[in-house]
Amino acid sequence: MKTCIIIPVYNHEQALPHVVAAIKPFGLQVFLIDDGSSATCREALEECARREGDWLTLIVRAENGGKGAAVLDGFRAAISQGFTHAVQIDADGQHRIDDIPRFLEASRQHPEALIAGFPVFGKEAPLSRQYGRQFTNLWVWINTLSFAIGDAMCGFRLYPLAAVERVCANARISRRMDFDIDIIVRLYWQGVRVINLPTRVSYPLDGVSHFRLWQDNLMISKIHARLFFGMLARLPGLVMRHWQ
Repeated sequence: MKTCIIIPVYNHEQALPHVVAAIKPFGLQVFLIDDGSSATCREALEECARREGDWLTLIVRAENGGKGAAVLDGFRAAISQGFTHAVQIDADGQHRIDDIPRFLEASRQHPEALIAGFPVFGKEAPLSRQYGRQFTNLWVWINTLSFAIGDAMCGFRLYPLAAVERVCANARISRRMDFDIDIIVRLYWQGVRVINLPTRVSYPLDGVSHFRLWQDNLMISKIHARLFFGMLARLPGLVMRHWQ
């Protein structure tokens, strides 16, 4: 196994240095993907790359394409450099970086599996956001005919890149906030085992959220509908998985 870390970044210049400093002790190669950030954030990214260039690679996108587009660029870079697995985390500091060794250990024990973060929220999390996740997870369970995926929206994951490469070759994965839902369902359809790891999730360290309530919820509803029709085409195979 050869594992790296992929971090999509869009205007998180305040939180980013703290995230990079917390990751450094793990000794893993890191790909920072600048998804068309502001000049201020770009300066922070370039400073991180200059200071930590021996283990950190900065990839710059010419314009903002969405979280999924940035992560997909990271996947391509990782695969081209021979990495077999990739940890995905957010740049805003909401994920518990100290849990990375737990994800690495689970992946070592099950290298073919997707290790998916199952978020544990504090009391500060608004009920509206939690209800939204429950709605999404209900549709994911319908679209996989399974409870295997504990949470489809958590961006803290460890991917087996061979499976990612196959699924990306056979489908156009969503590029924006619906990316996490789309790719995990399609990996499950492909036969990838999902292992859910509870992990504490807090509000962004810098207080910046790029989730657009109405636009992104509409986008997520559309991906559920698209996946539903994809599930219908795969219905016999999904049913048979429960009998194997």
